Amino acid sequence: MALAINIRADNSSADEIERLWDQVSGFEAKGSMRALGYRPHFTFAIYDGPAIDEKAAWDAMLAAAAGETQLRIEFKRIRWFEGSPLVLWAEPAVDEALARIHGAVSTAIDPAHCRPHYRPGAWTPHCTLATTIADNRRNDAIAFAQAFDRSIEVMFDVVDCVVFPPVRVISERRLAS
Repeated sequence: MALAINIRADNSSADEIERLWDQVSGFEAKGSMRALGYRPHFTFAIYDGPAIDEKAAWDAMLAAAAGETQLRIEFKRIRWFEGSPLVLWAEPAVDEALARIHGAVSTAIDPAHCRPHYRPGAWTPHCTLATTIADNRRNDAIAFAQAFDRSIEVMFDVVDCVVFPPVRVISERRLAS
């Protein structure tokens, strides 16, 4: 079981991202994001195994989010992470708060305990849209991403700590508006 530290959109502004989930799920054998039973989010860190306990992770998230308010994030592009399977994600406009929170989490817990893609210097802020793009739909998914020409604003209003799979929230706090 893994442990993750996130900020999520737990309000109606997340509906646009969830509609994108539904659109891109057509490139997957089965829609990956709806299956999580968890709202649109940014993950700051993922820890495997017993090295980091739930209390330490939650304490790090609380310290990182101290003084932060709800984050209004704009998305104008869809991008992808290479691999098999291909992963589609919404790219946030530059947001200093995301970087600040990620940096604070990385300061509170040694990044050596974190999965490599979430470590400082490797982390890419992203809101995942699909994690299991079928190889035979790869080109269609990339074409969809390249053709995306809208702007979506989402309010990320809850910080949390979860364990997965399946996703289970172990601690959460609503950010001030």
